[in-house]
Amino acid sequence: MQQPVLIAFLLTLFAGLSTGVGSGIAFFAGESKVGFLSFGLGFSAGVMVYISFVEILPKSIDSIAGVYDPKLATWIGVGGLFLGMVITALIDKLVPEHENPHEVRSHEDLDRLKSKSASSEEVRSSSSLMRTGVLTALAIGIHNFPEG
Repeated sequence: MQQPVLIAFLLTLFAGLSTGVGSGIAFFAGESKVGFLSFGLGFSAGVMVYISFVEILPKSIDSIAGVYDPKLATWIGVGGLFLGMVITALIDKLVPEHENPHEVRSHEDLDRLKSKSASSEEVRSSSSLMRTGVLTALAIGIHNFPEG
């Protein structure tokens, strides 16, 4: 096997195994811990921000530079990134709290969510949540399909 092919294979294998290990942690972690969940979400957000800056932003600037001056392309790319952040923050602020509870801030909040009795509305909400989860998983799968 040629060296570049071997490196590509090993990196792909590592990425696949990492995904498996991550999902294994989620399945075998047992009782949810707020600190563990916070760490995981923070780490994931950090990875996504890193990928945005290191990989996606330079590619978008190169694409824009095919049409505009490279300096202007840089401003457009960086401006688009920050505009996306602002739009996301606005959406987060404008969505009503009862439609989208933003944060579990303490163990008491988590315990209150766990101890709710299963009324018919909560069961309906649970099936709605399951539907949302399945559709999200499907959307992510379709999104990642071109990458392999």
